[in-house]
Amino acid sequence: MSKELNFKQELTACFGKPVAENPTQAMVEAAYRHHNLHWRYLTIEVDPADLGDAVRGARAMGFRGFNCTIPHKVAVIQHLDGLGESASLMGAVNCVVRRGDKLIGENTDGLGFVQSLRTLTDPKGKRVLMLGAGGAARAIGVELALAGASQITLVNRSAERGQTLAALLRDKAKIACELVVGTADAKIPEGTDVVINATSIGLYPDVNARLPLDTTGLKPGMVVADVIPNPPTTRLVREARDKGCKVIDGLGMLVNQGVIGIKHWSGIDPDPTVMRKALEDVFGV
Repeated sequence: MSKELNFKQELTACFGKPVAENPTQAMVEAAYRHHNLHWRYLTIEVDPADLGDAVRGARAMGFRGFNCTIPHKVAVIQHLDGLGESASLMGAVNCVVRRGDKLIGENTDGLGFVQSLRTLTDPKGKRVLMLGAGGAARAIGVELALAGASQITLVNRSAERGQTLAALLRDKAKIACELVVGTADAKIPEGTDVVINATSIGLYPDVNARLPLDTTGLKPGMVVADVIPNPPTTRLVREARDKGCKVIDGLGMLVNQGVIGIKHWSGIDPDPTVMRKALEDVFGV
């Protein structure tokens, strides 16, 4: 039987709210059932000290691939045979794929976001305002650059982390990037096409937490995206809809990450509507 292994330190660490089942597992296995794949997607806790043994075990047992979450996204690289383009630029892996006798590290975080964005607009030539400079922002920024976005205005409370990401985007991803540091409400620059919350602000249980963003600058037709999946309808999503913006919620990014991962492992293009329905059932949407 073909298998996928999900190395997770905490069952719900990425979502913040205890749920009856692992949302990613529910989403992926719903796709497997829909496409008549007799596969399983397992959630397995791996201690950082045992990561190398876990990867060797997955290799020895013929696993088609696995996902990695924090704290394994960087440490896993030393145990792999190579990296895809975006994973190499980011220096982080969240999806490992067996290709022949090699295990190759990919990163679907940002690509999942870009796939969601493409349902509303082509990122090529777009000017982006992005809040945050953590792992999600790094992945999204790199993929936006690879997709041809023209400029990113990066907003972050920490100068050090913001400068690190801005330098990576300018020097390695080759995109114009302006850094805005501070806790005051960020202004949305004229000509902005896309606004992204890549922070954890608004994640359950702090669902009414307010982003440091002057939302008076949101305009009808502007694309506004929030990476938070729980709750899918965040405060930013509600405000953006009220102002006539086109909105991407966190479930869209999560579904597209899953779509890309399953395509990597199986070669099948899974049905995203089946996967989103599974997530909505888990979160009670």
